[in-house]
Amino acid sequence: MNNFNYKNVEVKTMKGGSKVVRKVSIKNGKGYKSVTKYRKGKKTKTVKKAIHKDHIGLIKTGKFIPGLFSDCDCKGKNKTH
Repeated sequence: MNNFNYKNVEVKTMKGGSKVVRKVSIKNGKGYKSVTKYRKGKKTKTVKKAIHKDHIGLIKTGKFIPGLFSDCDCKGKNKTH
């Protein structure tokens, strides 16, 4: 039985009124990661993906995972442009 629960939110504010929010949520051994981009206070793009089992184990032990959000890239058209 896997009763590991974890939540973390990172907000990065940049020049020009843009903001990037990265979230990690793990509940009962299953997890999701999401990246949301804001431009001038409006949400422009959100990408949500499942976290790999190996990465969940590393998060559980408190290890840093380089490139965890690299596949959640918000490239493409913006709604505000």
